[in-house]
Amino acid sequence: MTAALVAAQGVGDMLTHPFIRNAFIAGTAIAVMSGLVGYFVVLRGQVFTGDALSHVAFTGALAGLAFGFDPLLGLYVAAVLVAVLLGVLGPKGRADDVVIGSVFAWILGLGVLFLSIFTSHRSTGNGSAGVNVLFGSIFGLSGHQTVVAVAIAVAVVAALLGLARPLLFATLDEAVAASRGVPVRVLGFVFLALVGLTAAEATQAVGALLLLGLLAGPAGIAHRLTSRPYRALWLSAVVAVGSLWIGLTLSYVFPQLPPSFSIMAVVATAYLAVVMAGAVRSRRSERSMPTDAEPSPSVSTRAPAGS
Repeated sequence: MTAALVAAQGVGDMLTHPFIRNAFIAGTAIAVMSGLVGYFVVLRGQVFTGDALSHVAFTGALAGLAFGFDPLLGLYVAAVLVAVLLGVLGPKGRADDVVIGSVFAWILGLGVLFLSIFTSHRSTGNGSAGVNVLFGSIFGLSGHQTVVAVAIAVAVVAALLGLARPLLFATLDEAVAASRGVPVRVLGFVFLALVGLTAAEATQAVGALLLLGLLAGPAGIAHRLTSRPYRALWLSAVVAVGSLWIGLTLSYVFPQLPPSFSIMAVVATAYLAVVMAGAVRSRRSERSMPTDAEPSPSVSTRAPAGS
């Protein structure tokens, strides 16, 4: 009981800290953006693209650190440019696995190079920056970074909602959409640019290594819970926001838990619960179905009169 009271008091007091408020404000904006973009990432089968762009963001930030300019600038520029490049190299604005794998390997090689330059010549001034990019530092966001995160999230969400209908059409039936005059290739480029911006911004919250979970996890849950596209779109955002809020609260109450781990743990637990619930429902529906050996109650087994 004492432990529960201490935890409750800690939750009540946490919003009095500026760094916690920044984390919740910026994190909520990032989660909404990630949930909405992640829905289309999963629907379009571009999860591997999101994984690749998370490492691109890491490489871009390391380039900034290695050459002495703002790592956030390198992070955003690299993520967006490589996202568009993937669309250019792939068919109809979509990168296939061969293109993504090739670019992925090249980007990782550059990341190793920039990390070597940074640790050899410039790490004395900002030795933890590379770790923060890898694993995220949402509790370390400043007021300026929070404003930037909200502004980017609003822009990405507005652009995505404006493109949602034709993008959904092009995703579900690309050939018919193209025949109806939908600019399928241009939509692919724009969407990949939005994924790049999302990856760059979300890296600050959960880090490059865990970004894919925030993009794909809530969307995967939404896809399993409903087949209606727009309902699943918003459900993905709600799950992402809820996971972030619970994860941040757990990390504050239990300081030994890093916020990135807590957020991803909540997402993974929710996904596992949805999968298990679906399996239970499937077994129950199979048991309730009549077997072929059982006679149908509507058919009489009595011989007809006069036989």
